[in-house]
Amino acid sequence: MPTGSREWLHRLVDALPAGEVRAAARFLEYLRHVGSNSLYRRLMSAPFDEELVSPSEEEAIKEGVADIQAGR
Repeated sequence: MPTGSREWLHRLVDALPAGEVRAAARFLEYLRHVGSNSLYRRLMSAPFDEELVSPSEEEAIKEGVADIQAGR
């Protein structure tokens, strides 16, 4: 049976230890979501932004993180 077929995947799932079924299900749900989410695909394929963060932007980020950590 060729790897990559649905039958092969079903056999892999059937052979999973009981303790790994939940993790496998979560990963399959993730794959299904990523495959159907065009925004996610576009974001992941977008070019890297090489613009540097200015000192004032860095300070604003630090303040925002502090606010989040303080529950604000």
